[in-house]
Amino acid sequence: MSHDRLPNFGAGPSALPESVLAEAAQGLLNFNNTGIGIAEISHRSKEFNAFIRETAQLIREQLDVPATHEILFMQGGGTTQFSAVVLNLLARHRLLYPDLPDKDRVLDYVLSGTWSKASHAEATRLAQGCTVRIAADSRPHSADGKSFDGLPPHSAYTFSAPHPVLIYYCENETVSGTQFAGSANPNDSSAFPFHRLPNEPLLPLVGDYSSSFMSRPIPRLADHAVVFAGAQKNLGPAGTSVVIVRRDCIVDVDAALAFGGAPVPVSLAYAPYAAQDSMPNTPSVFAVYVAGLVLRRSRALGGVRYYEAVNRRKQARVYEVLWEGKQRGVFCPKVREGQGSWMNVTFGVVGEGAEERFLEGAEKRGLMGLKGHRSVGGMRASLYNAVTEEWVDQLVAYMREFIDQESKAPATAVVTEA
Repeated sequence: MSHDRLPNFGAGPSALPESVLAEAAQGLLNFNNTGIGIAEISHRSKEFNAFIRETAQLIREQLDVPATHEILFMQGGGTTQFSAVVLNLLARHRLLYPDLPDKDRVLDYVLSGTWSKASHAEATRLAQGCTVRIAADSRPHSADGKSFDGLPPHSAYTFSAPHPVLIYYCENETVSGTQFAGSANPNDSSAFPFHRLPNEPLLPLVGDYSSSFMSRPIPRLADHAVVFAGAQKNLGPAGTSVVIVRRDCIVDVDAALAFGGAPVPVSLAYAPYAAQDSMPNTPSVFAVYVAGLVLRRSRALGGVRYYEAVNRRKQARVYEVLWEGKQRGVFCPKVREGQGSWMNVTFGVVGEGAEERFLEGAEKRGLMGLKGHRSVGGMRASLYNAVTEEWVDQLVAYMREFIDQESKAPATAVVTEA
């Protein structure tokens, strides 16, 4: 690691691999031996066309995306997709069921944190008279009855049937620090309850993977209608989103106007992107370029299975010291045991002025980006793919040092995250 680069635990834009940054810097001057920088070259050039197709293929190979799904690069982040999924899947629903009254067109949302709540609010705003309902909400099951400190129990889910417009969930919540387990096991209470979904073909399941994309495999990816992710967590700089869309969900949104639909901005419609290799207009060229470099590196290392193993180790170390700190009265985890995020570990520091002391000590040691989201406060250690195990070890060592400084009670048995 370069001496002037510091460990970055920020929630996003996030750390990127240093080797990728060095290669991208060269690409700014000369992309693919063209003599033209990546920020200058035409997106219609054969070199960039080949690169964006390669980048999509790297995602397809590493996540095992089936041929039934297209991989699109769209501008904007995950928040843009809050709107796009509603507009595209509502148009699809109108074309499939043209005679259905709008009140019987139902959009289901699972609320597990700040971003799923925001997505639900956007759907309510864009629903065009259709019904937006909460299929499950973690807050009533929290310690105080109003916080996002865990996931809903499987028994709390009530999905609409038959034929919902969409079923949305956010796999990892960056603000609250909750995350569904990386499995589809119905006996795992922290896993998304795929077994409770309606038993229908071509189910319109939407997975928001913005802050965990490429960190581990996606359970039952083929059963999703849409999986989307902003690039700025594990994949590259802000400015582009990856959208994996099942082909039956790529529809002529204008055709739905005849059945009561509202016009869909062309920049949000999936069909033009699918028809033109994600380039109906100029894409976020540099963001796609860095994402491609990250994906090349990921493939060389072993892909998502490699990162799954590394990320499992990283989060285990942090949760171990976090729960040790809880038992010694120094740290206060914000998420129930076993339901914490691998990517975003959230916690408070107990005592007057303790949070300021923790941040000051961290920054003196060059550990950056640990302050929690402004809406919830506290601390947040983001452990994205480019956050190295060396950086994590430095953080854990500091957290143990801080526990010793702040606590009076001896350490007891440690509980670690699953």
